[in-house]
Formats: sequence, C-alpha cells, structure tokens
Amino acid sequence: MILIPLEQWNGANSFIFYGKNSEIATNRLDEQELSVLCLHLLQMCLVYINTLMIQKILAEPTWMKRMTKEDFRGLTPLFWSHVNPYGTFRLDMNERLELDAVS
Repeated sequence: MILIPLEQWNGANSFIFYGKNSEIATNRLDEQELSVLCLHLLQMCLVYINTLMIQKILAEPTWMKRMTKEDFRGLTPLFWSHVNPYGTFRLDMNERLELDAVS
C-alpha cells in the first residue's frame, strides 16, 4: 500500500488542474463532479506509470544497493517533474513506453 502525503496530493491536483487558479469554474454539480473525477483519473494514471518506472529502476541491483531506509521512506510515485501540462504532447503510436509488461 502506498501512502501519499495530503500536501503532495493537493500539489499534484493544482499542477494537473492548473486552469482558473486550480478552481472549478462552474456551479453546476454535474460539471463539478466530472471535473473532479477526470482530475482523479489523471492523477491515478500518473501514479501508475510512475510506479512502473520506479519498479523498473529499482529492479536494477546497482540502484537498489544505493537506496537507504530514508530513501525508501521518502519514495513516492506522485511526482510530475517529467510531465508537461501545457498541451504539448509528443505521441507516436508506433512507439511504446519502455515499461515491462504487467502480468
């Protein structure tokens, strides 16, 4: 089970939902619900992909040996420094992410 500090969760929400000062800009409940559900879906996808990348890196003995107790305690899959939220996406449907298949 992965525990993510609430401050980090809120920071990711602000990062992903950056328009309108990270506020939901409607009073309609159905639009608010849809916005929040989409936000959570994007955040869970980010955590999933980051978890796969962390697992791939830590599967290498060199990196695993470098990890200390403090490193493991501070390790979280909720980071976004590698993501561009401003609408520029390089998409190549002939190229796959270099992640091992999950069985």
